[in-house]
This record gives sequence, C-alpha cells and structure tokens, in this order.
Amino acid sequence: MIFRSWSVLAMAITISANAWSDAGHAVNHLYDLLYMMGRDDIAVGVGGDGGISDNGRIYPNVGGYFAIIEQEMSTVGGCRYRQTIPQGRNGRLDVNTNYGIRRAFLPQGNRRYFPLQQPTTQQMMIDTISAAPTTVLLMGTHSNFALFLMSNPHLKKNVEHIYIMGGGVRSHNPTGCCSKSSISCVPQQCEDHGNMFTAYNKDPYAEFNIFGDPFGAYQVFHSGIPITLVPLDATNTIPITENFFKEFEQKQNTYEAKYCFQSLKIARDTWFNQFYTSYFMWDSFMTGVALSIMRNGERPNGENDFAEMEVMNITVVTSNEPYGVHDGSNPFFDGHVRPKFNLLEGGVHSGHVLTGLDDPFCVMKGSIKGKCQDGYTKEVQGLDSVAALVAVKAKPNRKANSPLDREFFNNFLEVLNHPAHSGRFNLTNQFPHYKEIMYKPDFRHRIRGMPVIFDMDMSPGDFIALVCILKANIEVIDLKGILVSGNGWSNPATIDVIYDVLHMMGRDDIPVGLGSITALGAPELGCEYVKVIPHGSGGGLDTDTLFGLARMLPRAPRRYTAENSMKYGAPRDTAHPELRQPLAFEVWQQVTAELGPTDQITILTNGPLTNIANIILSDTKAKSIIEKIYIVGTHLVDGEGEEGNLFTVPSNKFAEFNFFLDPKAAKTVVESRLDITVIPLRAQRQVSSFGKVLRSLSAAEKTPESSFVYRLLLLMQKLQNKHQSYSHIDMFLGELLGSMFLVQQSHLNCSITEKAINVGSGHVSMHGQTILDETNGKLVKVLDRLDSDAYYTELAKLLATKQQSARVGSFDEQKRVWSKASYKKGRDDPGFVK
Repeated sequence: MIFRSWSVLAMAITISANAWSDAGHAVNHLYDLLYMMGRDDIAVGVGGDGGISDNGRIYPNVGGYFAIIEQEMSTVGGCRYRQTIPQGRNGRLDVNTNYGIRRAFLPQGNRRYFPLQQPTTQQMMIDTISAAPTTVLLMGTHSNFALFLMSNPHLKKNVEHIYIMGGGVRSHNPTGCCSKSSISCVPQQCEDHGNMFTAYNKDPYAEFNIFGDPFGAYQVFHSGIPITLVPLDATNTIPITENFFKEFEQKQNTYEAKYCFQSLKIARDTWFNQFYTSYFMWDSFMTGVALSIMRNGERPNGENDFAEMEVMNITVVTSNEPYGVHDGSNPFFDGHVRPKFNLLEGGVHSGHVLTGLDDPFCVMKGSIKGKCQDGYTKEVQGLDSVAALVAVKAKPNRKANSPLDREFFNNFLEVLNHPAHSGRFNLTNQFPHYKEIMYKPDFRHRIRGMPVIFDMDMSPGDFIALVCILKANIEVIDLKGILVSGNGWSNPATIDVIYDVLHMMGRDDIPVGLGSITALGAPELGCEYVKVIPHGSGGGLDTDTLFGLARMLPRAPRRYTAENSMKYGAPRDTAHPELRQPLAFEVWQQVTAELGPTDQITILTNGPLTNIANIILSDTKAKSIIEKIYIVGTHLVDGEGEEGNLFTVPSNKFAEFNFFLDPKAAKTVVESRLDITVIPLRAQRQVSSFGKVLRSLSAAEKTPESSFVYRLLLLMQKLQNKHQSYSHIDMFLGELLGSMFLVQQSHLNCSITEKAINVGSGHVSMHGQTILDETNGKLVKVLDRLDSDAYYTELAKLLATKQQSARVGSFDEQKRVWSKASYKKGRDDPGFVK
C-alpha cells in the first residue's frame, strides 16, 4: 500500500501475489472494498508477465507471483516459500473468499480485473512514486516493492519512509506451550521467534510475511530508506480478548465496522486453537502504529500512541551457514559462473536456502524444532545491520476503568465507527429492493433422463460445458450434482462462479461439492503438480476471474462459506451452519442415496481425476453404481509424433494437463475396469477453432447464455491474437466436447474404437503420459473422429434454444430488478420456487 507523504489518503494499492491470497480474487475483493468506501479513485496494481533472466536482468512488469529467488522468465514455477500457506480451508480458500463473508456483504461496483487492461503492480508503483514524495506500507511479502527498488534505484529518493508489518526480532511465540502440570504435552511453537505453524519444525525463526520472500525483504530493509517495523514482538502483546470481542460486537455503527466484525466472528467460530489467546490484529495494529507516527510526526525516541518503540540493528536472514558451500539449494549461485545480481561469493546470501517442508538440512537431530533461519529478522551488529525503529510492545489502555486492555483497541473501534469517510452501503443496502431468490425447477411431472454427475476444475471451457449440460432436455440429461477439483486450472474459491452459473440457469437445486485441493497421495502443503499452471495471464489470474467476465454473471444466493457446525467437525456452531459448503464425497453420497434401486450414475470429468479416484477408493459400492465415465482428457501416444498440450513442462512432450495434474488418480480410474470413454486431445483439437464456433454462435438465435458464451469466446480469441501469454487458450475449446458428446452424440457422426492404454507416472517427464499398450493396458473406448461442422452447428443450436434458458441473464439485469419496487422472480416464473 502506498500513501502520499504525511497524508492518510491512500493513493495506490499493490497486491502481493505470492502470499495468503490469489491475485484474481484479491483484486476484485479490493475493488469491492474501495467501492463500499467511495474510493474508486484509488489505483490498484496486480500481476504482470515480466520475468528475471538467468543473468539477473529484471524485465519490466514482473508480476510478483514468486519470491525473487524463484522468479524466472514466466509466471510458471514452484512454491519454495509459499507452500507453508495451506491451500484449502483455514488457508487461501478462506482468505480468497474472506470465509464467504465477502460475497454476502460487500457491494459490487463497476471496476473489475480485466485482461491486459488491469494496471500492473510495477507500472503503478513507478507512476505513483515518480509523481511525488511517498510513504509505503508493506503488509505482505516484499517481492513487488523489492523488485521496484532493484529496477528503479533513481526513484528511491521519492520514498520517504517504509512501514513494515511482519518479522520477529526478540519475539517469543506464546502458542503451543505446555502447562507445568502436563505430562504428555509436547511443546510446538512455544517460545519460537516466528509464527509459521506449518513449518516450525524446519524454520522456527521466521514470520510469514518476511518468509514469503526473504531476499526481497533483505533488499527493502537494506535500501537505505528509513524503516519502522511492527513485528511479532509487538503484535504478540495484543491478543484478541473476550472483552474486546464483546465490545466490538456492541460497536458496529458503520458498514466497515460490520464487515470487520463479521470477518472476526467467522474466524473465531472456525478457529481450532484457543481463539482468545491468538494474535489476530497484526495488520490493523501495524496500520495504527504507522498512521499514529504519520499523524504526529517523528516524536522523540520514536514515541507512538499505541506502541513502545526502540531502535534496533537488524537484518533479514536469506541463507543458512556455512556460506559459500554450493549444495544445489541456492539458485542465485548454483550453476552460475557469476552469481545472480552480482551477489558476493561467500557472502550472506550464498548459503543453504530452505528448499521445502521436507528439507533434511533444516532438521535438528533430537529436536522437533528446525534449525533453518530463512526470513528471520535477526538482531545483529556490524556492516550487515540496519538501524530500524521497532515496535516492541503494545501500550496499555490509559483509561484504567475500560474493559479494553490496550490503547490500540480504543482507537481501532473509534476509527472503524467514525462517521467521517465511512462506507456508503453494503450489498443489501446498495439496492433498495434486494431479495435473495433460489431458483429451483419443478420437474415432478417430467420424466428424468440419464442421471449425470459433472466433475470439473473450473477452467473456462468447463463453465461453457456446464451451460451446455444445463441446456439439455431434462428427459435426456438429468444433472444430479457437480464435483469440483481444487487442484486444476482455477483456485478453489472460483467455486462461487459455479454457483453464479447455476443461478443464471435457474438451477439452484443442484448440489456442488468441493473436492481435493491436492493430487492423490500428494501432501496437503506443496504444489507438486499444479505448479505447471501459469499464475499470470492465460493462467490462474484469468481462470479465477473467467477472464474478468465472472462479474457479469448474476450474483447467486449460494456461495462458498466457512460456516459449519460441530456436527461436521467445527470447533463450535457458526451463526448459519446450514449454509456450509459440502464436500465432493458428500455430494456423491447424497446423489447416490437418492437413486432408485436399479438406477446408475454416468460421470463426465473435465479436470484431473482426483475426485473420481477418491470415490472409487472410498466407496466399495461405487463401481456397481457408476454406469459409465466419460473422460475429457489424456493424449494417446501412438508413435505419430503429435505432442500433448503440457506447454509448461518441456521435458514432457506427450502428456495432457488433466492427466498430468494427477497421474495416480488417472491410473486408478483407468484401471478400475469401469465402462470408460476417453475424449483425447486428438478429438478435442478437431473442434478447437475460435473462428468456426463464433461464426456458428453469431448466426444462431440469441439467449442470455449464448450471448455470454459468445462474449467469452470472442474475448479469448482476441487475447490469443494479441498476446503470447494467451497462445494456448484455444485448448479450452476442446473441453466443450465432452458435454456435447453426452448431449448430442447421435448428431456428431462419431467414430469410437476400443484401445488398451496405460498411464505413466514416476517422473515429471512421464507423469500423465498415456501409451497404447496391448500387453498390460486396460481397455477403454476412445473417441477418434467426429463431424466438426455438425459439432459447431449443434453447439450453437443447443445454446440458442429457449428451452431451459437463463432465468436471470446478468448482474446488470439483477441490479435493474433490485432497484425497482416491483420484483419478478425470473423470466419464466412457472415451476420456480422462492
């Protein structure tokens, strides 16, 4: 976050894309917050597709998706440091959605992420800092700002002060300690300097924000710009108390206070440790300290309204001793004739760098504590030290009779509830006639067709495929449930877009289950397979937001939420446990329980096969219930030289993404002896022409869903023609083929043959490769050829039919309805219930 000097007026915000949130969801979250606060004037920077060459040249618009030590020339890469952040619940999923509170509360304005038009982080910082003296607040990892300083040393003079939230100098973690009377208790993080609960047995010294990019933090600390640090030393002294929680509950006079309290409450209700001894107000406290200094100026000895301050000599540890020993862990030095960025051979950056959560170098024999110090804000003396003003302790409340024990708490509640510059409205107050309507069709008097479960990973093609299935006549296809793979092209939080599509199509009755976040057998923390998906343009940033068009969809009453109950393992019942997000296996159980005695399920999969493999392995009755599986995926290696689509892994030329993202699951499903039809890349590529599908759609009748699909595909085509990062996105067109094959097979003149296949694994160069193997392979049906012209005609005809068309076409249509006194439930009211 960047402030004009000595002003409380935020001028620009940059998003750290390698921390607790994902860029696409974070940028739209920020736009909603700013809209609520009436501050659409504030610039937001995110992403960028630049890189860093082997020789250390930093190209323009580096996106900050990786720590500097990992950044190469693309937005594809590993998660050396970020893997310490959980990917699912209690991690990035909850942060991306703010536990589900964001969609339930925040209004929605006109600003949104849009490809190639979104201001990039680096350019936004250059523009802002070039214009005038600036103050910078760093509340996450330091990658973005460090890259700015390294690339623009001439602009350092315009940065007057840096306020940093994070690190731990003399801190002692109070969690994970054992009582004196305990006999069997094993202390965990007790007395650690750091707070990384997922990695204290490797690095007990680091705090998440600094650990996210230690080298980046080092560049910031050693930039020569005055620094104020608010580390764990201070924030450990402001635990959330029950008195504060009750006081906050009573003081919610503004929309921002309501939003913050709801966020705090859901965090408390889903917290598995003792919430009232946790340390949760770091960002708020840091901002309060910074603004207090800015408001009052630098007073003697760095005196501050909220914190006791002390000048310390510190540095950031970026590598571990012994220095200068090359063991393959340090890409700044290993493999380079000259160290990257001209770093000093044998210097503080040249030692062992933590490689991951299984790094044996960091294990201390005979102890559960690790010995690595990457990201430690260490107190040192000498040439490598930096003098910084450090907050060491929160000040007690000056009002002795107050129930609040910290001065900061008083100010926090006062500022949040102050009427000046307060929020204008939340979602329900934004629209005077807002109503939540659940569209549930009445099919009681209609014959149901083939029961189907759709398994998807939320890539752009998957959403169009979902619309196609929903358009099918209920007498032909009866979509019973949707399973979501969280280890595919899109972040799990994108499940909200599924709910929006279902709402648009009038199918709020269809259950959606959130599946595995990692591949079969893979650790919960890490990125073993999904690291091959780009984070930036043409990757996660675009798929998470549906290329910016997700915000055009109507806003569904259903959403992902962390709401839960003790019945399902929550520490306490939340306010609305009935809203809880079901899991994929629970949806499977619900769907199969509702089947008739002789009914069977057909499954269509459009992503990695993790969910289906888990069902086969977990439910002994699954094989007798599953009638057929249609798999959109794999590339059959037949010796003709045609390559797969795994463009981010040069060593693996013949794999397809869905099989690569979970090769063990693919092997499990293929070897299950179920009736399987695969729709491989060769068939998909026969129907992957943007021009042909767009011409067919433009010639057909228009429905809200066909218009949305047309706009999405037209945008994708333009992006592919305009920028190299989007050269691969026509592969998403092939993902529509599975749904069309399911719905319109008889019209496509398909050729299907039986082949014995085997799925490879064991090495990255073999993961997901599928070979023809008459000796050891398993027989599956393979879609070889189809009439592509008939396909394009049938796709356009299906989307254009008025049958089972959209009930509410867009968010704009919703806004018009919510702004009028009269309210219609939808286009075709009969058969729909509120």
